[in-house]
Amino acid sequence: MSTKTLTVLTTGLALILVSSPAFAADKKKSAAAAPDRETVAKPISERERKRREEKLRKELETPYRKWLNEDVTYIITDEERKAFKNLNTDEEREQFIEQFWLRRDPSPDSQENEFKEEHYRRIAYANERYASGIPGWKTDRGRIYITFGPPDENESHPSGGTYERPFEEGGGTTSTYPFEKWRYRWIEGIGSDIIIEFVDTTMTGEYRMTMDPSEKDALMMVPNAGLTLYEQMGLSSKADRFSRTDGTRLGTGTQPLPMRMNQFERLQQYALLQKAPQVKFKDLEAAVNSTIRFNLLPLKVRADFMRLTNSTILSNLTLQLEKRDLQYKSTEGVSKGVVNIYGRVTSMSRRVVTVFEDVVSVEFPTELMQQAIGGSSLYQKSVPLAPGTYRVNLVVKDINGGNMNNYEMALHVPRYEDETLGSSSVVLADVIEKVPTRSIGTGPFVIGTSKVRPRVGETFKRDEKMGIYMQLYNFASDEKTRKPSGTIEYEVIKTGTNEKIFDFSEEIEKIDGASSQQVTIEKILPLQNMQPGQYQLKMKVSDKLGNQTLTPSVNFTVV
Repeated sequence: MSTKTLTVLTTGLALILVSSPAFAADKKKSAAAAPDRETVAKPISERERKRREEKLRKELETPYRKWLNEDVTYIITDEERKAFKNLNTDEEREQFIEQFWLRRDPSPDSQENEFKEEHYRRIAYANERYASGIPGWKTDRGRIYITFGPPDENESHPSGGTYERPFEEGGGTTSTYPFEKWRYRWIEGIGSDIIIEFVDTTMTGEYRMTMDPSEKDALMMVPNAGLTLYEQMGLSSKADRFSRTDGTRLGTGTQPLPMRMNQFERLQQYALLQKAPQVKFKDLEAAVNSTIRFNLLPLKVRADFMRLTNSTILSNLTLQLEKRDLQYKSTEGVSKGVVNIYGRVTSMSRRVVTVFEDVVSVEFPTELMQQAIGGSSLYQKSVPLAPGTYRVNLVVKDINGGNMNNYEMALHVPRYEDETLGSSSVVLADVIEKVPTRSIGTGPFVIGTSKVRPRVGETFKRDEKMGIYMQLYNFASDEKTRKPSGTIEYEVIKTGTNEKIFDFSEEIEKIDGASSQQVTIEKILPLQNMQPGQYQLKMKVSDKLGNQTLTPSVNFTVV
């Protein structure tokens, strides 16, 4: 390298070294001059949080809002609309919708609901026949058709044109806009001989319901055109039409109008046509609104849910009958009581999902009757169901005494998602014990390898032991050991005082048979140290690997 070149490089390096401090200083100065940017997100305000929650609530309610504001907007009563808006859960809304159609069903014993089917047929017809830039169900003709059905007579003038007025409208010839005149012989709650006019004054196919029979007159504003007979005979002037006080522009002069064309009659009819129709089947309405139950044979029922797969949930229905409420027949020193049980599970659309029948009998020596009738008899039926809401009807009949009970309840079968920590029902039982190998998965009250007999009513005596049974699902697993990791905390608190009676915790991985898919909890809690009263069992399940928590709880009573 030449001396000249070396000199140039050295000089360049010197320039860089000399200029660097100045450049750094300028950069620091520039940075100091620039405003500081805020990098920490501010917490949202309470107002913003409520706005977001309201937006989310509206999004989640979209299907039900559509049902309310589109499907049944013309036939739902004000009271029903108000009640529906006060509902908080989807299950409540589903039950409301079911009852809404049931109280209008002319044949509730059949699986079909003729009213519902006819209603949606009318909507489809209105959309096809009366659409005019907007859906047919939104038009005036669509509304009347959906609400009251097809008219008995339909006088249609789709192109308007020459029109001979009836005498009650003043007579004479005029030209009209397109219009239709519908006549119903009878409408429940409104009256007989109902005439409704629809006029398309814009010539766009948009027919509007009108209270003024003269609105269809296309020559209304044309001087000396389309005169009525009264105006032709000089008994009235066309200018008089615009000074009438009855809400019309009829050219009838001072001649009285028929009663049905009286301004108050027309106004009342117009208002009634905007209201939801009356429920036709009053007996069914009463049956829905006030259910009369004859509890001649007292019955207690509880439902518990165990996951089989994500799409199939085992629903255990447990029935309890008090032995003292049954009638017995004594034969050869043995007293026997017999109860027939019929059960039916239906979907919210009233489709029958499953039906079961069984006979439960109670036997004991006649001389021991006084001691034997002090207890209760339990029956359990396990029904596999898909997640969702169902209705259960249970009918029990005492064969000897003839007494019976028809018990109805809603069944909310839970939904379980993959990779989401979940739990079965917390079952408080008076018996939890292992069953022989040949009885695993079969027999009354058997869940897997254990017999779990629920205590219906969840009331225990102090000299008893309370069993706790629960299944936990979908723990995250360690990549190496494939085992779950977490804790379960148990706490018993006396209701009303918040006094802690008992607390205990255990590690998930130390429970026998624990896996990431399922962990089964079986505990026995002695009650002799508890004073009579009401208590709450609180549990906190923590999945350390999945960072998820469950807090199931259940109430019980000690007597």
